[in-house]
Amino acid sequence: MKTIPVLTLAILLTACGQSAPTETVESLTANPERLKELRKRCKADRATMGDTLCNAVAEATRKRFYGDGNVPYTPQKEPPKF
Repeated sequence: MKTIPVLTLAILLTACGQSAPTETVESLTANPERLKELRKRCKADRATMGDTLCNAVAEATRKRFYGDGNVPYTPQKEPPKF
C-alpha cells in the first residue's frame, strides 16, 4: 500500500518536467513576428531556450527563405548573346 503514494508522486513529478515545445515549424512559419522574436532569443541564449525550440526556429526560418522548394527551372528560349 505504501508504494501507491510513492508511485503517484513519481508520476506527478514526471508530469511537471519539461514539456514539448508548443511552437511548431508550421506555426512559426505562419507567424513571422513570433519567429523574429524567437530567433533573437535563441541567438542570445540558446541554452535557456532549448535545442528543440531553437532547431524548430531555424527550420521555420529556412522554410520561409527557401519556400517549399518546388520552383520549376525555366531556361531562356535563346542563350544570351555576348
